Amino acid sequence: MGMVGIVKRDFRSILHKTPDDYNMEGWEDIYFPADDGVPLSGWYIPAKGGESDKLIIFNHALPMSRAGFQGHLGEPFSNFDNVEIDFVIQMKHLTDAGYNVLAYDIRNHGQSGSANNNVSGIGLLEWRDCVGVKNYVDNHPRLSKMKVGLFSQCMGGCSQYVAIHKRSDLFENVTCMASPLVPSMGAIYQAFSELQGVSQYLELLDLELMKAGGFTRAEMDPKLFTAKIKMPLLMWQVKEDAWTKNPEDAQATFDTIPSTEKELYWIENTPHRFKDGYNYFGRTPEKVLAFFDKHMK
Repeated sequence: MGMVGIVKRDFRSILHKTPDDYNMEGWEDIYFPADDGVPLSGWYIPAKGGESDKLIIFNHALPMSRAGFQGHLGEPFSNFDNVEIDFVIQMKHLTDAGYNVLAYDIRNHGQSGSANNNVSGIGLLEWRDCVGVKNYVDNHPRLSKMKVGLFSQCMGGCSQYVAIHKRSDLFENVTCMASPLVPSMGAIYQAFSELQGVSQYLELLDLELMKAGGFTRAEMDPKLFTAKIKMPLLMWQVKEDAWTKNPEDAQATFDTIPSTEKELYWIENTPHRFKDGYNYFGRTPEKVLAFFDKHMK
């Protein structure tokens, strides 16, 4: 079933860019285990001009990698969407603004290890990666002394929500979180099924998802895991997103987050989640940088 392929894909995104493409200096490859031992790969990129005391932990969406997405390079990637998403330019925005960046590939993505029969739990399995990277930071001789902010997007954001729900003690010292494009899979699958004219088969989809080793639509809902998110939060979403049921889905998730300081910014006049949602920070970094500056400087 094609929609099962959203969580169980037959390809991995490649690292089509690295920090060298933007002349970032002093970066290095890093490796560490998830909470359940899955080997994870990432980059550590110090702030421009030298390492600062502020660290952004940066993760990614499905089916991407820490570098972004390479739909512009053709099949099989373009079968998902034929656009380029550049996360490395976003890391450059952060390092130019004085932030160190730790970016990592979530399991079954990029260069990180395979696990769970290559099925994504949209956070229900990947939260262990968020715990793993925070343990790596907390046990590192230099990184452990830095102020920490989170950039946790889409599936990576769902994963971070579950990690905070399960291990809130580990994230108490996080100063703030940017949380773009976090979806509920019920809304994603509702939108996709309507586009394909098969919305009457959604209960069958749940069965196929479970047979693949995944979870039902109702289980993959970030609203189940927001109750312990207390840090300042900035979310942005595509208001007329053709791939989900916005604005109602994003608004419902945002409304459950108990942070006393939070904002939901709407990207308007486009239905394109990939082209305009994930590239928003790369094209217009001012709002996101101002958010981190307010809470980390």
